[in-house]
Amino acid sequence: MARPTEIKLHQKSRVLELAFDDGYTCNLPCEYLRVYSPSAEVVGHGPGQEVLQLDKELVGIEKLEPAGNYALKIHFDDGHATGIYTWPYLYGLGKHYEENWQKYLKRLKDAGHTHKGVQG
Repeated sequence: MARPTEIKLHQKSRVLELAFDDGYTCNLPCEYLRVYSPSAEVVGHGPGQEVLQLDKELVGIEKLEPAGNYALKIHFDDGHATGIYTWPYLYGLGKHYEENWQKYLKRLKDAGHTHKGVQG
C-alpha cells in the first residue's frame, strides 16, 4: 500500500497535491474530493443509495486532519467533514480521476443539472 510522503493544500487553486512513496503524484481538485467523499452522506448505506452532490464547483477545504496514520479527514467549507479518505482511496481517486470525473459530469447531465465550473 502506497503512503503519502507529501500533502499540500493549495487554497487559491482549490487543489490537494499528493506525492506517494512509490513515486506516484496527483492533484485532486476540492470539488472532485467533495463529490467523491467516502461518507455515508454521499455514498449512502448500500449499493444504489448514492446521493448526487450538486453545486460544489466552488467548494474549498478549510482543514486537513490526520486520521490515525492511515487516512485524512477533510473539512470542506460547505460544512461537510464526515468522510475519512484512506491512503488507498486517495490513491485510487488520483489514478481514476478522468474516468470518475466524466462519470460525475454524466450523472449531473442525466439529472438535468448543468455544471457551472471549469474544474475538470
